[in-house]
Amino acid sequence: MDIATISERFKVFAHRECRGSSDLYEYLSEHIAMDEKLLAICTKVQQGQPIPNLFFGAVHYLLLKGTEHGLKDFYESIVESPKKTEQCFPYFKDFCQLNKDEIISVMKSRLVQTNEVRRCSYLYPSFSFVYEKVKKPLALIEIGTSAGLQLLWDKYSYSYETDVVYGNNYSTVHINGQVKGERLPYLPNNSPPVACRIGIDLHVSDLNSAEDYLWLKALIWPEHTERRDLLASAADYVKINHINFVEGDGVALLPDILKGIPEDAVICVFHTHVANQLSKQDKVQLLQHIKNSGKERDIFHLYNNIQDGDLHLDYYIDGYEHTSTVGETDSHGRWFSWNLS
Repeated sequence: MDIATISERFKVFAHRECRGSSDLYEYLSEHIAMDEKLLAICTKVQQGQPIPNLFFGAVHYLLLKGTEHGLKDFYESIVESPKKTEQCFPYFKDFCQLNKDEIISVMKSRLVQTNEVRRCSYLYPSFSFVYEKVKKPLALIEIGTSAGLQLLWDKYSYSYETDVVYGNNYSTVHINGQVKGERLPYLPNNSPPVACRIGIDLHVSDLNSAEDYLWLKALIWPEHTERRDLLASAADYVKINHINFVEGDGVALLPDILKGIPEDAVICVFHTHVANQLSKQDKVQLLQHIKNSGKERDIFHLYNNIQDGDLHLDYYIDGYEHTSTVGETDSHGRWFSWNLS
């Protein structure tokens, strides 16, 4: 990818993703977009990967590993009282120049696998909607599962700007969600039953691996303390619950995995902020797999980043296709809107 295109990616990332969420990454993105030396480093990113996320993640990873440099003093994830963001760019550029080879090595060996636990705030009502449709235990298949934290959405508790708690009342993971707009989702007191959990990824993140866990922490933006806390709490649930992890190409593997799902469960294929890393051909193939399976049995597909950034729920019941838009979602799960009825 050429430098001009990468520059535009950082400009869009600054304004669309970072504004109101990370002052540090917004400021750095705006400056990186005008710096040819830093943009040249970013040309080494693996094809199909979100460039700003991977670049920032690589830098953050090296800092968290203990690479000594004054840049760490601007990261809230490392120091209690970070220095002013407006002073950080010379430090950032110097760090990248000194550690260029290490940064490139990380970007070539790692994938953007953000396990955003807060996205479960919209998975809970979405899968509750599915269960109300079919009244069967849910067979969960997540493409791009990373460490599988979202596959355990039924193990967490939720509140939506009230004191009412839904889901697992005894959970140590509690997620506060905000529903924007006038329409509210149906929220059962208890989680729907789950028959099985299958997580597919090109590289499954092993939470027992210090390196993998550190990489997941590095993908969380420095100011986002709550996200780090949720990652730590949810990681404990992965260690005590059974998830069938499958390493490989989720689109290619899906048909065989679907064949192994028992008839007394309803198939729920889902992925959040993963399809933007798929080729156009893979997106078409994925939808075709869902359609083919829908001719033989009931199947639900919850996803975004195929047609657009909205959250969609497509499903086949008794061979009939239904398509719907759940609503808009914040990329970090802070809020969502609800259109289903």
